[in-house]
Amino acid sequence: MTILISGAGIAGLTLGLTLHQIGVPFRVFEAVRQLKPLGVGVNLQPNAVRELMEMGLADMLDRVGVRTRDYGLYSKTGGHIWTEPRGRDAGYLWPQYSVHRGALQMALAEELIRRAGPDCIVTDAACAGYEVRRGRSVLRLKDGREIAGDLLVAADGIHSPVRAQMYPDEGAPIWGGAILWRGTTQAVPFLSGASMVLAGHATQRLVSYPITPADPVTGQATVNWIAEITVDPAQGWRKEDWNRAAKIEEFLPAFEDWRFDWLDVPALIKGADQVLEYPMVDRDPVDTWTDGPVTLIGDAAHPTYPVGSNGASQAIVDARVLGAQLVAHGVTPAALEAYETEVRPRTTRVTLANRSAGPLGVLQTVEDRCGGVFARIEDVMSHAELAEQADGYKRIAGFDIEALNARPALIDAARFPV
Repeated sequence: MTILISGAGIAGLTLGLTLHQIGVPFRVFEAVRQLKPLGVGVNLQPNAVRELMEMGLADMLDRVGVRTRDYGLYSKTGGHIWTEPRGRDAGYLWPQYSVHRGALQMALAEELIRRAGPDCIVTDAACAGYEVRRGRSVLRLKDGREIAGDLLVAADGIHSPVRAQMYPDEGAPIWGGAILWRGTTQAVPFLSGASMVLAGHATQRLVSYPITPADPVTGQATVNWIAEITVDPAQGWRKEDWNRAAKIEEFLPAFEDWRFDWLDVPALIKGADQVLEYPMVDRDPVDTWTDGPVTLIGDAAHPTYPVGSNGASQAIVDARVLGAQLVAHGVTPAALEAYETEVRPRTTRVTLANRSAGPLGVLQTVEDRCGGVFARIEDVMSHAELAEQADGYKRIAGFDIEALNARPALIDAARFPV
């Protein structure tokens, strides 16, 4: 009984570690010839951190990431709107981490190979599609190879060939007009030293947080930042390049006066070695992810706007829920159906919530009410209104504090030790 996994990103590698834990044979097939630490910063919410720690990866997380202490919202003038503690400081039983996506991916890959052996990941194996033959799955590769397995799980991202085969008329991802410029800069961390901040409003925002500890000599850390501007989507997008090296002159003027007493935004942007440009895209939720012995997880299943720090976290949770359903139902299509039934409704709600700014809607509310300029936030929004917006998104996304702390483990570590 073998499960084939297409894609060695965060979702696919977490699923591989989960399958190894529960004793299900698997192989991961990755398009690139050699895995490299690509990307920039991501946040891992406590619901995902719990799953990684329950796989014995606590030391790895502290090695590659920073425990996020607090999360703050600020106006375009740097005015303080809202700050809340994060992770254990907020009452979770698990921390939150800020981490370089590539560092996390490489650490997961190294741990998977250590546990399951070097042959568990097959590189230079780009997916072309799939077939279902006599109730089993067949992964078709672009080089003509065909690999048969009992189940196929597509963890191959927003451009998933498996999803494209399931939905041949879907077309390209949907761009709503927001452009993201992303980079990392060596800088002294701001505020608490492990703060995640969001400043601005719906059409112009900055997100920033450190993804390494501060150097004890220089005091500097690697600080991740995202500058976002929304334009008229009718002008179109350079769809031939989804990961373009950008010049800061293309967007820096819009942030030139964003100099706060706690952060000099132009200096942060100018300090980056490289800046990459991305369109902020998602896809419409679909009615099913599963075709018999084939299913989707992670961004292949539910690509969403990255406004709630939830993408990587949900990919990890997907893999663990699927593992739990394999324990309950065996290596069968019934396990895939049960996984989808549990996860898809929630991710649909998150996708739709993120299109309306998700937890960041409060920034636009402040902008609408006072132009982002105020002496006391209480004169603009009440504490109760701010708290409800923050707590409401946690409930939608599945990391409500009380619910997460009370939930039993998805996979029983006593029965399936790591």
